[in-house]
Amino acid sequence: MSITTPTEVQAACIPPLLAGTDCIGNAKTGSGKTIAFALPILQKLLADPYGIYALVLTPTRELAFQISEQFVVLGASINLRTAVIVGGMDMMAQALELGNRPHIVIATPGRLVDHLRSSSGEWDLSRVRFLVLDEADRLLTQTFSPELSHLFNVLPQDRQTCLFTATLTPSIESLADATAKPGKQKPFVHRMSERQVRPIETVSTLKQHYILVPSHVRETYLYYLLRHPPESTLHLRRSPPEVEKASKWRKGKPKSKGKKRKTEESDDDELEQPPPTIIFCARPRTAAYLTLVLKSLSIRSTALHSRLTQRERLSSLSLFRASVVPVLVSTDVGARGLDIEDVAMVINWDMPDEAEEYTHRVGRTARAGRGGVAISFVTERDEDRVLKIEKRIKTKLEEMIVSEDKALERLNTVSTAKRLAKMTLYDDKFGQREEIHAAKAWESGVYR
Repeated sequence: MSITTPTEVQAACIPPLLAGTDCIGNAKTGSGKTIAFALPILQKLLADPYGIYALVLTPTRELAFQISEQFVVLGASINLRTAVIVGGMDMMAQALELGNRPHIVIATPGRLVDHLRSSSGEWDLSRVRFLVLDEADRLLTQTFSPELSHLFNVLPQDRQTCLFTATLTPSIESLADATAKPGKQKPFVHRMSERQVRPIETVSTLKQHYILVPSHVRETYLYYLLRHPPESTLHLRRSPPEVEKASKWRKGKPKSKGKKRKTEESDDDELEQPPPTIIFCARPRTAAYLTLVLKSLSIRSTALHSRLTQRERLSSLSLFRASVVPVLVSTDVGARGLDIEDVAMVINWDMPDEAEEYTHRVGRTARAGRGGVAISFVTERDEDRVLKIEKRIKTKLEEMIVSEDKALERLNTVSTAKRLAKMTLYDDKFGQREEIHAAKAWESGVYR
């Protein structure tokens, strides 16, 4: 993995974890938190390699697979066995994996509890020596409270517990300050240094802009922006993919009836693609809709949201990481923890309701000292959201001036793409599937 020097969080947290102390690690996104807990776990596993040795809990499926990949790389020399237990995958296959007693289980809380409740004793968590809560600020909320309570009741009391987070919330601070239980030491706490906790919560290499745009023409402005990205991002444009790979993103591309005119918008080979870009939306339907719009406009794109199967979600991430598609249209499931190199732009199609979520979204770019650009579409409904964000990051977003005449030049073309996308969603019964999902998700546990 070409690691020569530990990061600050690694240098601080690895020694106390090796010494058997509980740990709370606070560090920026992309600072190597996974390795900070993975290496001590693997070192101690060598002395007692039996049963499920460590349990790592995450709030999102994609983060679970990413953590598993890092464990596999680090533990290749010791034949490490891992199991990823998340929603959207076959429960029978997962049960067989758990029955084979992997060394490390990486899971989302809801799906793991489902397995515990349906298990007939083929496996248990009685030998777990490490419990890790990654993105702990998200896990220690009411959303995951019932599942975490169940897990804490079945896990051994003498385990080591590690919490890692980019945000120190009041719930985590209370755990850090709490009186230690009899026979236990207080946890070691590593907080970001004053140098890291600058007045600006986002990194200095990130340029943050907003565009004032009427909500009914956002698609046209988005198309213009992807066709004419900021000059500082142009060097990150990637080479076009091979033809056979590019064919994957075309599946699902809306097809118009009648003869197709050969225009700049309809010919993939003539249209220069944008640099790697993540577009964040509030709802799965919006992500699916925008993906269809962009595909119709010959911009290679793929979606990431909770209405996709887990295989589809992993496929979307793989296509984006491999540069097969330059645009990932995502809900907030892609806002945390995902490590994707060289993302040039983050575009907020919908402004987030919570200011903290903005910092996680824009943290997908300008990582590890690189530059990046975040652009937020601000409509007539977003004034309060912008003020909350600026208060949190302690800086003003800079307005990006876009010529209205130039942005609306392709209004008719984009309007046609919008109609095609809406027809496709209607034909696919996307809205109906959302209603069914909302009614059955928690009952079935599939999406946990």
